[in-house]
Amino acid sequence: MSTIPLQLGITPVRRKPFDGQPLEEVIAKLSDEVRELYTADQVPWVIGYSGGKDSTAVLQLVWNAISALPAEQRTKRVHVISTDTLVENPVVAAWVTTSLETMEKAAAEQGLPIEPHRLTPEIKDTFWVNLIGRGYPAPRPKFRWCTERLKIKPSNSFIRNVVAAHGEAIMVLGIRKTESQARARAMEKHEKRRVRDRLSPNANLPNSLVYSPVEDWTNDDIWEYLMQKPNPWGYNNQDLLTMYQGASGDGECPLVVDSTTPSCGSSRFGCWTCTLVEQDKSMSAMIQNDEEKEWMRPLLDLRDKLDAPFGYFEEGEEGLPVGRKLPYPRPDQPARDFRRMNGKVMVYTRRTDGEEVPIHGPYLQKFRQEWLKDLLDAQTWIRANAPEHVKNIELITLDELHEIRRIWVFDKHEVEDSLPRIYKESTGKDFPGGPLDEQLVMGADEMELLKELCGDDDLHYDMVRELLSVERKYRTMSRRAGLFQALETAVKKGYYENSTDAIDFAQRKNKWRKESPTHLTLDEETNIDAPA
Repeated sequence: MSTIPLQLGITPVRRKPFDGQPLEEVIAKLSDEVRELYTADQVPWVIGYSGGKDSTAVLQLVWNAISALPAEQRTKRVHVISTDTLVENPVVAAWVTTSLETMEKAAAEQGLPIEPHRLTPEIKDTFWVNLIGRGYPAPRPKFRWCTERLKIKPSNSFIRNVVAAHGEAIMVLGIRKTESQARARAMEKHEKRRVRDRLSPNANLPNSLVYSPVEDWTNDDIWEYLMQKPNPWGYNNQDLLTMYQGASGDGECPLVVDSTTPSCGSSRFGCWTCTLVEQDKSMSAMIQNDEEKEWMRPLLDLRDKLDAPFGYFEEGEEGLPVGRKLPYPRPDQPARDFRRMNGKVMVYTRRTDGEEVPIHGPYLQKFRQEWLKDLLDAQTWIRANAPEHVKNIELITLDELHEIRRIWVFDKHEVEDSLPRIYKESTGKDFPGGPLDEQLVMGADEMELLKELCGDDDLHYDMVRELLSVERKYRTMSRRAGLFQALETAVKKGYYENSTDAIDFAQRKNKWRKESPTHLTLDEETNIDAPA
């Protein structure tokens, strides 16, 4: 937006779309550029499509430009990839899925070499497998484990396969300089290294170039184009505008009000589980603006619980009285193991006061079980109460549930095998997975008896349980290499009296060996929240 300085007391004026240039002239020039680049070589194109306004505009530009070419020149493959993290906003996820299906049909009918692909993360990388299964804490800026696993790896894997097959690939993206100052700086940096007009190198993927046709457009330019030019694969761009409008708190868009109204194009969609933002404003606005979307309320509640679920604890937990705020940098630390994923106890020196405090690890078993129950409860309620088009919503897939069960029982030695019970309690149905009786150390009754014998000594119970699990694992092996090391590891993890004793021991060890690799300062520690 170009404005007259506020200090002059004059109302800011929103600049006209495309700086007042005729839309037809702008699109004609850009379409010629697209066609020139498309026909210049046989390097396949990969278009990133999220279903949002920017990627829709780019795909629409490319689609229309290629459609105008003679059939004999429309030979180069254009892959349209959309990454579904499996925790996308359900409304947006449904929109994208239907759009890809419509796109595939329309491309075939129009004789265009455009192939849509829906990409998903590997089961071991999904959000719930890592949070509920392995116990990774909810993502934070210092431990942003989700983006790489859920978004980057699936798309990069696809692009690498294209490069492997063809030697090179050109990525067509809807990135724009006006999105943020950081994005503008990054794009300008790559501009200086362009090997061809408008094609920038991709620092992360060798042998791939980036083409960003709308890099200089504003939000208003994007919406002006989408509203003036019909969608070529048969989707209604007005519905896209309505979806953005519904995700804005004020429910208004600049195309229908005066020039001082903030653009609803600033609405951002993403994972409904995201804890990297203070609040899921888009989902909140959707619920506020549309009574039919009230069914998403359980998702919003669960997301808020993921964000800050442990601000207050009951009396006795961590020695805190009722209602007292926890003295931790993160409010969920009492829900996390005082040991790292590998069983080690680590401390770091806090810069503010010099105190040596523990680096917490993964979520404890009971909290991971609570997450799973809350998630399945939400899924069951939505299926029973939501509109017909979301009756079969799947917040967590069966493949993820099977992987979580495997991690709990075999990796974490939680041999109670509690997942089938939780699934039955939440859904009213038997878990569709075979019994693990032959692979378990003891049955449920025996484990309950062991729990009673250990009383309140959870560390003792966990250690004995893991020792039994290790024994069961090596029992049938003809060669038992690693047995004694596994037993020693189990004992080392549980030979403390309690968490306080373990932390005191780590602090004393740091005093004895200040140069120990486990001694960290807050400035040196870059991944304090990582559970491993």
